[in-house]
Amino acid sequence: MRDAAAPSTAVADVPLLVDSRCTHGEGALWSARRQCLFWVDISERRLWQYRSADGSHRSWLLPDRPGCLAEGDDGRLLIALAGSLQRLDIDRDGDAPAPALEWLADVQPDVVDTRSNDGRTDRAGNLVFGTMSEDPARAPLGRYYQFSMRHGLRELNLPDVVIPNAICFSADGATMYFCDSVRPALWCCDYDAERAHCGAPRLFAALPDPDWEPDGAIVDADGGVWNAQWRASRVVRYRPDGQVDRVVLLPVRNPTCVALGGPSLRHLMITSSRLDHTDQQLAASPRAGGVFALETGIPGLPESPFRWG
Repeated sequence: MRDAAAPSTAVADVPLLVDSRCTHGEGALWSARRQCLFWVDISERRLWQYRSADGSHRSWLLPDRPGCLAEGDDGRLLIALAGSLQRLDIDRDGDAPAPALEWLADVQPDVVDTRSNDGRTDRAGNLVFGTMSEDPARAPLGRYYQFSMRHGLRELNLPDVVIPNAICFSADGATMYFCDSVRPALWCCDYDAERAHCGAPRLFAALPDPDWEPDGAIVDADGGVWNAQWRASRVVRYRPDGQVDRVVLLPVRNPTCVALGGPSLRHLMITSSRLDHTDQQLAASPRAGGVFALETGIPGLPESPFRWG
């Protein structure tokens, strides 16, 4: 197992980008098309947007809890709500407090105690996401799925999961990274987008503290994997071989997801959560639930747009 305890570099004092104070910020997605960051507040059922051109931000109310989203090749958004996939057009409905949604598919209707969680598009333009268990006993009721307009919803041949996270893809699309957040490890596997098929999971990296949970992740242009780590106050960049390259220390306890954005895709943008805090911890960390950003010096990869056609 690869130990994440000995980074080559550590960075602290990460600036606050948006003081959004989301109850549970997640789903960071950089739009090169709009030069903006999208993310969601799962608990408050909101979609957020930050515009880099003028530093403005806004949010929209959704009818159910969102887990993740993708930007389509025509600019419309695909969003995974708790029990369904929906399409929305913020260019058309952006001034409305709650944009109109178009139903595309139900998600895992056969299991009551689950909801959509983390996901990203693969390099072929399909949405890959997971459902998480809301069973009090944390039974592994969740599954991993691929959604496309051509094939609809297809279940991936990966083990059932409690809290799926860290879903992202290598530049060539042939490797999928993922985790079950209740286990302190990141995994990878061979991935065939056309067949919606995964090879046998391989250990990519292990977290050094059993109380820390791997959360959202993204791959950069050099093949590094950036992973937000719940309860650890940090984001870690792993080299392609799974060794720790650098650690970004944060002023909040629960970072949740990451994106690489900005004009050159060199800014690491980090969402965070106010969940799992005592009143005293929140008082000591008032920026929890905000979005943080810093220059990395390493370019990201453009997000692959979801293919509507």
